Amino acid sequence: MKLKITIVLLLFVVGLTNAQQKKWSIEECINYALENNIDVEQLELQLQSAKLGESDALGDFLPNLNGSTNGSWSKGSGFDQTTNQRVSGTFFSLNAGVSSGVTLFNGLRNIHNFNKAKLNTIASQYRLDGIKDNIVLNVANAYLDVLAAKESLKVVELQAEISDQDYERTKALVEAGTVPKGDLLELEATIADYEQQKVNGENNVVLRRLFLAQLLQITDYQNFDIAESTYNVPPSEIYNYTAKEVYDKALTIRGNIKLAETNIDIAEKDVKIAKGALYPTLSASVGYNTSYSSFVKRITNASFTDQLSENDGIGYGMSLSVPVFNGFSVRNNIRRSKLNLEQTKLQAEQEKLALEASINQAYLDVRSFGKRYEAAQKTYDARKQAYDFAKERFDVGLMNAFDFSQSQSRLDNAAIDVVNAKYNYIFRIKILEIYYGIPVTLE
Repeated sequence: MKLKITIVLLLFVVGLTNAQQKKWSIEECINYALENNIDVEQLELQLQSAKLGESDALGDFLPNLNGSTNGSWSKGSGFDQTTNQRVSGTFFSLNAGVSSGVTLFNGLRNIHNFNKAKLNTIASQYRLDGIKDNIVLNVANAYLDVLAAKESLKVVELQAEISDQDYERTKALVEAGTVPKGDLLELEATIADYEQQKVNGENNVVLRRLFLAQLLQITDYQNFDIAESTYNVPPSEIYNYTAKEVYDKALTIRGNIKLAETNIDIAEKDVKIAKGALYPTLSASVGYNTSYSSFVKRITNASFTDQLSENDGIGYGMSLSVPVFNGFSVRNNIRRSKLNLEQTKLQAEQEKLALEASINQAYLDVRSFGKRYEAAQKTYDARKQAYDFAKERFDVGLMNAFDFSQSQSRLDNAAIDVVNAKYNYIFRIKILEIYYGIPVTLE
């Protein structure tokens, strides 16, 4: 028994450790956000509600069916509804019936309402797709921010280690009287500066990681972390397309554009529905009724079932309602729906213009940040060569610690600039890929 308990506890601890050590990839973060985001859940509920509206509109084509019954007891002198006679005493009467009605024509409004309901379902899906597009973009940006913060921290930590080594070497030289003590003090200041940079870098990593966890709506952010990897600028097929080609493709896949176009179709259906009120409405109905009376049973000895079969009857009917004058409400509703249609068209054009501007900006950003990244790399290479030369001189005592720390600081700044430029460049590539419909990965 003790052995079983020990094994269970061991498995629990191992499982907990593995859970705490889980490192999230960008794909896992995006999928988790899409599955757990509250806005997505709300829009999914709206989509289900739109589907119910579609079912309601379909039901308008079907005839209704209603049953009714009415039973009453009377004492004294009263009127028997079954025999249409005045009777005295205590008696019971029962009336029952079934009726059905259907709209045969109402200016095609039922057809247009059904088509509009289907469009509302499509619009709800596009609205859901649009919010998912935004979530993917926001998660990708936050994820890359964490990567940049981690890599910048590694730069500082590496240089801090090198400074510690330089300090130990210089300390030995100072004790031997080879170099002045001022060089050692300068290195102490440099090390203290690196310690401050490390603290700031660690805080930046925590803040960036916290922001990503909040974006994913993960409350246990202390055990949340992303995969420890250094990514290079990934190859992308997006370079093969012009901004116009990206825009043309985006028009066919972006949720907000599809939503805007669907809203135009919905507005057109509203115009047709409003015009339908100008036409007559034709309805048909059929009903079956029967009755029973205890008074009839008393005077004729007719049973309950006999009375129901003898007193039954079927009625048919049709009704026609012709609109003549309704205080201008129908005409005004038509005008309002037409105005709404024009406004919806303008909104769709505005969405397309905004999309075109965003894609053109994203296209320029890819090229601009690409050049910044190349420039940052060239600057780093030059700073690295200058640093290596300075270190050689410092190691043989031909450069003091102050000048050497300045060279080291310039190299650090150049390295961090490369990191920031790289991840800014990657993010701009991902933005353009999303517009073209390419899934977000960092492979």
